[in-house]
Amino acid sequence: MTQDGDAGVPGSLGRVLAEVAAERVAQDVRFGMQVLPDGTGGEHAGAESEVARRSTDKAADLGALTWRHVLEEEVLEAFAESDPRRLRAELIQVAAVAVKWTQALDRRPESSTDA
Repeated sequence: MTQDGDAGVPGSLGRVLAEVAAERVAQDVRFGMQVLPDGTGGEHAGAESEVARRSTDKAADLGALTWRHVLEEEVLEAFAESDPRRLRAELIQVAAVAVKWTQALDRRPESSTDA
């Protein structure tokens, strides 16, 4: 398999990112420009992130790792971050894992991207 981001399905990355872009436009149409606080960091967020990391590591060690483990760990790492630059980097990782999981769904024989 090449390392072009298409996850074994030619054009996959472009299709998924186009769907994400369309959803973002739809959010703006529905909600307008939203200016909200981050709501991240805080007393318990780091501990929750650590629990998710340990759970992910344990599942990997047991051969039971799922996309949910991976995405949950990334989301909780973002929730734990209060520095805007590091939060941005974590959110990019969240988005990348969500895209990769979507591509994994699209590779499944029962999946149809034409729906």
